[in-house]
Amino acid sequence: MQKCLAPVILTAVVAIGCGATALPPPPCPTSDKAAASATPPPVAQRAASVEEAEAFVADVERDLERLYINEERASWVARNFVTLDTKEIAARASEETLTFLAKKVAESARFSGLALTPATARKLALLKRNATLPAPRDAAKTTELATLAAELGATYATGKYCPTMDGALRRQLAKDKANQAALACDPAKPNEAGLTLDVLGKYMGDGRDEAALREAWTGWHSIAPAMRKSYARLVEVANEGAREIGFDDVGALWRSGYDMSADAFRAEAARLYRDVEPLYRDLHCYARKRLSKRYGDKLVPRTGPIRAHLLGNMWSQTWSNLYPELEPYPGQGAIDVTKALEKKKIDELEMVRMAERFFTSMGLDPLPETFWKRSLFKRPADREVECHASAWDVHYNDDLRIKMCIQRTDEELYTLHHELGHNYYFHYYVKQPVLFKTGANDGFHEAIGDTIALSVTPRYLASIKLVDSAPSNAKADVNYLMKMALDKIAFLPFGKLIDEWRWDVFAGKTAPSDYNAAWWKLRTSYQGITPPVVRSEADFDPGAKYHVPGNVPYTRYFLAFLYQFQFYRALCREAGHQGPLHTCSFYGNKAAGDKLKAMLALGAEKPWQEALKALSGEANADAGALMEYFAPLRNFLKDEIKDETCGW
Repeated sequence: MQKCLAPVILTAVVAIGCGATALPPPPCPTSDKAAASATPPPVAQRAASVEEAEAFVADVERDLERLYINEERASWVARNFVTLDTKEIAARASEETLTFLAKKVAESARFSGLALTPATARKLALLKRNATLPAPRDAAKTTELATLAAELGATYATGKYCPTMDGALRRQLAKDKANQAALACDPAKPNEAGLTLDVLGKYMGDGRDEAALREAWTGWHSIAPAMRKSYARLVEVANEGAREIGFDDVGALWRSGYDMSADAFRAEAARLYRDVEPLYRDLHCYARKRLSKRYGDKLVPRTGPIRAHLLGNMWSQTWSNLYPELEPYPGQGAIDVTKALEKKKIDELEMVRMAERFFTSMGLDPLPETFWKRSLFKRPADREVECHASAWDVHYNDDLRIKMCIQRTDEELYTLHHELGHNYYFHYYVKQPVLFKTGANDGFHEAIGDTIALSVTPRYLASIKLVDSAPSNAKADVNYLMKMALDKIAFLPFGKLIDEWRWDVFAGKTAPSDYNAAWWKLRTSYQGITPPVVRSEADFDPGAKYHVPGNVPYTRYFLAFLYQFQFYRALCREAGHQGPLHTCSFYGNKAAGDKLKAMLALGAEKPWQEALKALSGEANADAGALMEYFAPLRNFLKDEIKDETCGW
C-alpha cells in the first residue's frame, strides 16, 4: 500500500490557522562595531502596511508557481529516467525552490501583527510551513540539502538485491521465467543488477517458503545502510532551516500544519490511535493464532510479537496477502478480483479507465486527454524508473498524470482509485491561488481516492460485471470485512509510528547511533512485530521504506485511513444509503458527487475543520465511522480469540 507522492518541496504544503506564531525578526548586527556604524534602516525595515503584505503575497505566488512547475518537471523526468544527470537537474530545481522559500519566509516576518485579511494571513502562514525540508539561509547548506535529498531518493529508486546462489529465494524465483534476466546477477556485485522491489515485494506477498521470505526481506533491507550517513546529515541541515523560521525542529514544523499547535496535534493523533488500537490488537491476536497453525509454535508462538517477514508485505504494513490463511469462513462469498481481471483480459490501461468511470459516474469530469498521453502505466524495459505510485499536476494547470508500474491485481486496482483521487483533487482546486492548491490538510489529499475505493464493494463489482455475483450473507460479510481489515486496520499502527520515529530523530531524542534500535522499539510497541533476523546499528531499516529517504511525512496516511471512513459515511448518507455501512456504494450518485466536488474545490482555502464540515457536517475527526464499519468483524474476532492470551 505505497500510495501518492510529489517532489521533495511539495510533499507538505499544509494548512494552518491564521493565528500562527510570528516569525523571528531579522538578525541583529554581528558585532557592536557593526551596530555602531550601521546606517539607518532601509525602507524594507520600516513598519509594513496591509497593502504591502498583499503585494508581497501576490509576488510570492507568481514566482512560487513558476518554481514549482520547474521543480515538478525536473522531478517527473528524474523519476521516469533515473540517471546521474536527471538526479542533478532535479536537485538544482529543488535547490532553487528551497532558496526562494527561505528568503521569502524571512522577509515575511515584517508583516507579523498586521490586521490582514483572512486570505492573506492564511497564505503567509502556509508560506512559512511550505517546505517539507526547510533550507537554511546559508546558500552552501541549501545546495547540500537539495543534493542529499536527491541522492537519498535515487539510492532507493535504484536499489536491487541479488539472491545468494544456493539460497531458498533463488530457487523459488527461478520457477518463474519472468525472473530469469534478473537472476543472472552476481551476488558479489550488489546493486549493479538483480531483483527490484517489484519482484521482491511480489514474492513477499505470494510466497510462503519461510527461508525465501526471510531472504527477500533482508535482501531489500540491505539497500538501506548506504543511506544512513546522508540521512543523519540531512536531519542536521533541515533542522537548521526549521529553527531559522521559528520551529524547534523539522518534526515541529510538520506537526504545525493541522490548524492547531504542534503539541495539540500530537495529542490529537494519539487520541485517534487510542480509539482504534483495541481493534488492531484483536486482529493481531487472531492473525497470530492462525499463523501459528500455519508455521508452527516455534516460528510463531501463541504469545508475543510476530516475525515481520511472515505478514505478506515487505514492511508488514498491510496483511491482505495473508487472506487465504486468515479467511474466517473458507469459500463464503469469495471474490478474487485478481483472477477476474485476468479472466476478463483487462489490461493496465483498462484498469485505469475503470477507476476513472467511478468518478465520472458521480458527475465528476473525465480526465483530460493529456493524462492518457503523458502518464506512465507500465515499467519500461529500457531504463531505470522509480515505480512508487504517485499522482501529479506537473504544470499546475490540469496537467494531470500518474506514474505507476501497474500490476494486474486487486490491490493495484484499489491503488488506482487512490491515485486518481489525488488527480481529481488537483482538478477541482486548480483555480485556487497557488498557496491554496493543496488539500485542506495532507491527510485529506490521501483520503479522497480511498473513500471512493471503499465504495468498490462486491455488489458494485457485480454491477459492472467484473465478477459474476456478489453473495451477501453474514458469513460473506465477515469475510469481506476481514479482507478490508487486513489492509485498513493492519496499517494503522504502521501509519502512526513512522513519524513518531522521525519526530524523535528531528528533536534529537533519537541519536544517529540509535536509529535502528529506536525503529524496532516502536515497531514492536505499535505493531507487535520483530525482525526476522538480528538487527544492529550497522543496519538502517527505516531507509528501506520509501517515505523516509523520500522525506515524505507519513502521518498523512494514518489520518487518511481514519478520514476516509468519515468521508465515506458522509457520502453514503448523502446518497440515502440504508443498511450496514460496509454495504454502501455511492457509484452513480450525483448528489454525493456534488458534495465531494464542493469540498475538493476549497483546496486549502479554509481550515480542514471547515472542509470536513462542508462534506460531513462534522467539525472534528472521528474514528467512530471506522469502528461502525468493522463492527460485525470485531464481534467475530472477539469470539475467535476468547481463549487466547492477546497482546505482546
